[in-house]
Amino acid sequence: MALESTDLKHIKQREVCAAGDGWMAEVKQGQTLRIVDTKGNQAVDTLFIRCADTVERYSATDTLAQNQKLFLEKGSQLFTNKGRVIATITDDTCGRHDTLGGACSCESNTVRYAHDTYPMHSCRNNFMHTIATHPIAQKYDLTLRNVGPNINFFMNVPITPDGSLAFDDGISAPGKYVDITAHMDMIVLISNCPQLNNPCNGYNPTPIELVIYE
Repeated sequence: MALESTDLKHIKQREVCAAGDGWMAEVKQGQTLRIVDTKGNQAVDTLFIRCADTVERYSATDTLAQNQKLFLEKGSQLFTNKGRVIATITDDTCGRHDTLGGACSCESNTVRYAHDTYPMHSCRNNFMHTIATHPIAQKYDLTLRNVGPNINFFMNVPITPDGSLAFDDGISAPGKYVDITAHMDMIVLISNCPQLNNPCNGYNPTPIELVIYE
């Protein structure tokens, strides 16, 4: 469920992003983006870029350092590479989200799994394709230089006792959602992860719903 019926008048944009696809939108300061895991167990790779200065974007290192936590949750502030808060997680029914695992790519698939996985679709491909084709990307002259380490909403990446990362079965469920409220006008770039080689999507990528509301 994206929003209660009493909140429908406040919706500015509402879309479904198909399994494995990319998505982009502008979210104005004070607006909230709700990402809904419609079927459960779906990883959503997400980047935030400042509209007024696209060199400024979400920074995983600054966010981890400022929040003093390995995982993101309700109340976590999302910092940019210039040390400013671009958004805050204002509601969350999942529990925690990964900002360490990064986006899957053709190259990382070959390292983690097998060389014959190279042609498989990846989040890196989604980011590149969306930046190359989306009108918002053209409006702001976005390029691959605007892509950096991302958040993996709903993705379960626990830390093992030896300090390694594990890609485990998801902790989300159908209808779970996360709300991200913008502190500045920002561009949101999403890859609805197409990964088939680890359990982050339950080996079966599914659609997500995206709602921008005030």
